Amino acid sequence: MDWARDLPGWPLSDLSRRVALAPHRWHVQEAGRGPLLLLLHGAGASTHSWRDLIPDLARDHRVVAIDLPGQGFTAMGARGRCGLVPMASDIAALIAAEGWQPRAIIGHSAGAALALRLALDLPAASATAPRAPRVIGINAALSPFKGLAGVLFPALAKVLAFNPLTALAFTAGGNRQARARRLIEGTGSRLDEAAIGHYAQLIGDRVHVDGTLQMMAQWDVRALLDALPALGAPCLLITGETDRAVPPDVSARAAARLPDARHLRLPELGHLAHEEAPARIAELIRDFVAEG
Repeated sequence: MDWARDLPGWPLSDLSRRVALAPHRWHVQEAGRGPLLLLLHGAGASTHSWRDLIPDLARDHRVVAIDLPGQGFTAMGARGRCGLVPMASDIAALIAAEGWQPRAIIGHSAGAALALRLALDLPAASATAPRAPRVIGINAALSPFKGLAGVLFPALAKVLAFNPLTALAFTAGGNRQARARRLIEGTGSRLDEAAIGHYAQLIGDRVHVDGTLQMMAQWDVRALLDALPALGAPCLLITGETDRAVPPDVSARAAARLPDARHLRLPELGHLAHEEAPARIAELIRDFVAEG
């Protein structure tokens, strides 16, 4: 996404700023005062997915949202650092450089895996942090592909990611609004046309698609799953009952492995539950954070 061309029409662009911290050039949106909440979007999305949550939570919190490397308006500076561990390490470095001390990290889908990884790593990365942040995962993507898909899908993602023509082919031709609508409806969510338009813009951007493919090709949650029993921070895993992208049972199994976690199912919401019912999600976040 082009900063000069695309940012002026992007949701909450008045909150946007850039942070140059090797290896990436980060897009950050920030609002409010109070305990800090860090928001991490899922693969293929951007800060726009938090457009309704940020103003709500900023009434009594300092809210920071970032675009992941290569996605949205964050310029990726190292193509080999899009896996879970290096991406979490780079975000931890950004947190330290900015002096952020998150009271909670809220992640959607793959962003929830990043939130859990950060909660495990941040006490060592930030000696001034009084305690590990709470974690809230929304339809957390915490399950590796199984069976034959575990062999084929990651391999296919790698082939696609390392073909320089893939992103161009993906973004070319067709009605992008209709394509985006089909993708979103395929996750079990229903969004209005304006919201779909933001995703249509993203899937039409070659750099964003390339960044998403790099993340898919390098992603591996197996070590994180093994480490979950060591996480002492309280966790809340929220799932939409109609999520077709990540089954709610994935969060149920993860919650059973975490020492201090609860799993909450929300009826009639899909994978993009935080965009379908932002007021409800904001209420759950606020209540959980207040417990600590």
